[in-house]
Amino acid sequence: MVTSHLRFPLLALGIASLFCGVWAGLLRFGWGLPQGRANLIELHGPLMVFGFLGTVISLERAVALRRPWGYLAPAGTLAGAALLFAGVRQGIGELVLLAAGCVLAALFVVILRAHATASTATLLLGALLWVVGDALWLRGDPLVQVVPWWAGFLVLTIVGERLELAAMGRLTRTGRIVFLALTLIFLAGLAVSATDVDGGIRLAGTALIGYALWLARFDIARHTVRRPGLPRFVALALLPGYVWLAVGGALWLRNGAQVAGFAHDAELHALFLGFVFSMIFGHAPVIFPGVLGIHIPFRRPFYLHLALLHAGLALRVGGDLAGNFTAARWGGILNAVAIGLFLVATIGSAILARATHTPRERAGILPKEPAGVHR
Repeated sequence: MVTSHLRFPLLALGIASLFCGVWAGLLRFGWGLPQGRANLIELHGPLMVFGFLGTVISLERAVALRRPWGYLAPAGTLAGAALLFAGVRQGIGELVLLAAGCVLAALFVVILRAHATASTATLLLGALLWVVGDALWLRGDPLVQVVPWWAGFLVLTIVGERLELAAMGRLTRTGRIVFLALTLIFLAGLAVSATDVDGGIRLAGTALIGYALWLARFDIARHTVRRPGLPRFVALALLPGYVWLAVGGALWLRNGAQVAGFAHDAELHALFLGFVFSMIFGHAPVIFPGVLGIHIPFRRPFYLHLALLHAGLALRVGGDLAGNFTAARWGGILNAVAIGLFLVATIGSAILARATHTPRERAGILPKEPAGVHR
């Protein structure tokens, strides 16, 4: 299929967006780096959320479903990010990102029709939060009201996947009811934020804390952490991520809407780095093989970038909460190094695997394509 050849360039461009987003984040902290485009700093969030994360999530779905039109989603995230990066105004970039979100939602509708489960319904809701957030952004709403919807897209994508695995581990009826209640509270909080941004974000923060507790109770990572190799590594990525989810929720609950400053930095990066990137780091050996059709075996050095991510984030959030800009700034650079090491380790593992196996062996050891982005 011709579209299968699009996987490599789309993911490569997604990684390029990640690089630009991290660079923009360092510029925001005042590190003496070349700025490049004048608008790079303000694009830190969109490049990370859509240029990288949106591309990876939608590309994985397009590959798994084998629907050629599904590739319009990752192509749209990259095109939208590129238009923003190029400085194109009049809402064109935002509109392209909105269209990409609609394609992703359509992919989840296809999945839901084939597998009508609470998990797939949650994933569809996550994609719809992307669409709503982009629509608000396109309308000109302030980012303080838009970013929680972007965070909701990522949170529901992750917890929806974990719900599926928890169900496979004999999730109790009480667990299902609690998950539904938390999702309704979270959605209600986002809806309320349209008119009462402080109250809505505090309500959504309550749901984030609840999700963290639910995951700590029902997620299979509690059991797989006892297994050696990749299962333990994934679990040790997920479990601290759930702690950061609770921290982010607690900060939302305490601070409400924050436009800028230390509290703003702490609450957003506890979620986007501590929670979301923990999932990315833990599942890269599963996600990327499923997307690219290459083998990326787990290796012990993977623990280095995982540990550095959490150590840097602890320094950053701790510095934010203490009002210590220097500590937060150095925490930011450690997070950037962790992401760089993650890319080097992942690509290096794939190269080593290719070099040490024959074509027949490589064909025999490739994992099956996963159905979701966060396994």
